[in-house]
Amino acid sequence: MKFAHFNFNVLDLEKSLKFYKDALGLVPVREKLADDGSFKLVYLGDGKSDFTLELTWLRDRTEPYNLGECEFHLALTTENYDEAFKKHTEMNAVVYNNESMGVYFIADPDGYWIEILPEKMR
Repeated sequence: MKFAHFNFNVLDLEKSLKFYKDALGLVPVREKLADDGSFKLVYLGDGKSDFTLELTWLRDRTEPYNLGECEFHLALTTENYDEAFKKHTEMNAVVYNNESMGVYFIADPDGYWIEILPEKMR
């Protein structure tokens, strides 16, 4: 077995695509549009690994997704932790900073949490 992708459902695809590009440098690497236009899948990549984040947009969905207690998250590493933290703070995206562990979390437009950690912790 090998990881392929992880999925987040999103309400505003364009807003999410902008967030993931601006905050994390993730860009579309593949897309699939339903023949009837009822959904669109956009797979985002980091250009360094084969792993992708699948953003699923459902045409008829209007209410926010229930994320429960957010007891799940996606994690990314960075070689420039302090620089990333500064950028995400300026974006008002940081939702939790665990200084004792040396990691922090940002939230995307739909409220999904993304952990940012230094490369050396991996």
